[in-house]
Amino acid sequence: MKTVLVTLAPGFEEIETITVVDILRRAGARVTLAATVTGVLEGSRGIKVAPDEMLEAVMDKEFDLICLPGGQPGTDNLKNDSRIEKLLQKIQSQGKYIAAICAAPTILLKAGILKDRSMTCHPSVQSQFDEYLDKRVVIDGKVITSQSPGTAMEFALKLVEILFGIERMKKVNAGVLARI
Repeated sequence: MKTVLVTLAPGFEEIETITVVDILRRAGARVTLAATVTGVLEGSRGIKVAPDEMLEAVMDKEFDLICLPGGQPGTDNLKNDSRIEKLLQKIQSQGKYIAAICAAPTILLKAGILKDRSMTCHPSVQSQFDEYLDKRVVIDGKVITSQSPGTAMEFALKLVEILFGIERMKKVNAGVLARI
């Protein structure tokens, strides 16, 4: 079974978070929503989500992929949490996948994950990057980035394809009917 860690901090972007979790679970991944703080977390649009675990409880667990949603102040809250950088560096050193959407690639930049990599992000933060591509989803090696809530479905389906193959992605999409 493929395992995915989705990080959750106060102010997370709801569409980017829930779409990724939903689509990956439809595909058969074991997805863990791990929070930086205790209790129910409120997203950037006021939607409340209960995490599966606390971030501290998953620090030593193995995952095939880590995904960081954007949103504000969620991105800044993740960026300012030293545990996130440790997780990213651990997952990168293991040769596993790292995914980030919207403003969250700025977290990857801070952690040194994007060195010499092409990527995409929300246009509001693109000036921070040298290798920015104006594409909805960009894959460079084991790093997958996407632009915004509006690209979340494509992003999530691409993660399914990467983890499980194109046939599983097509099967999941047959139920949700995304235009890909």
